[in-house]
Amino acid sequence: MEATRRRQHLGATGGPGAQLGASFLQARHGSVSADEAARTAPFHLDLWFYFTLQNWVLDFGRPIAMLVFPLEWFPLNKPSVGDYFHMAYNVITPFLLLKIDSFELLYYYDEYLGHCMWYIPFFLILFMYFSGCFTASKAESLIPGPALLLVAPSGLYYWYLVTEGQIFILFIFTFFAMLALVLHQKRKRLFLDSNGLFLFSSFALTLLLVALWVAWLWNDPVLRKKYPGVIYVPEPWAFYTLHVSSRH
Repeated sequence: MEATRRRQHLGATGGPGAQLGASFLQARHGSVSADEAARTAPFHLDLWFYFTLQNWVLDFGRPIAMLVFPLEWFPLNKPSVGDYFHMAYNVITPFLLLKIDSFELLYYYDEYLGHCMWYIPFFLILFMYFSGCFTASKAESLIPGPALLLVAPSGLYYWYLVTEGQIFILFIFTFFAMLALVLHQKRKRLFLDSNGLFLFSSFALTLLLVALWVAWLWNDPVLRKKYPGVIYVPEPWAFYTLHVSSRH
């Protein structure tokens, strides 16, 4: 009874974060009322558009910006334009997340650890968001037509992200955790809503693109020497330097 009163209190007084927390509790315990099941979970088209645009501009656009801006603007003893692009993630992303929840991303940028440590909260927040994207209605498990246009660039960006920085293990762990959660919730007759289905489709497309990328470069002797480990996922910049830049 006490737990029930607490959940009712959170649902009555909380904001978007409390609503997401309530939906997570409903998905976890499988208790979805008829009124709540009748509601349609809207697809966050604006949110995913902003994330896709931010990813392409601030990550893929970093090397392009370094070629456009004069080098004298960024001395060697100061952060480069690429560093500023990377830091901008930590300023913009929390404000985008406030559109769906009250998460605050506190991030300390370090020259050596910052690049790697960024991806841990990135994938963790994506998984936390994904865990609340379940519904009792199969009718809500459809990706709207306009959102389908974002699946390809979203999956392509994740492919670029996974093959840059050698974070394949973190990505594949997150994907299988998502898959396990989907199978677990399916037993409770809970299904992914449009937002969760979009994210899962993007990750599935990413895994396919990475598999094709690895298969294409599987017998490359030079890249094999550069990446001698058990997990062989060549980075795009290494392929560009070896096979494209050398031709010019």
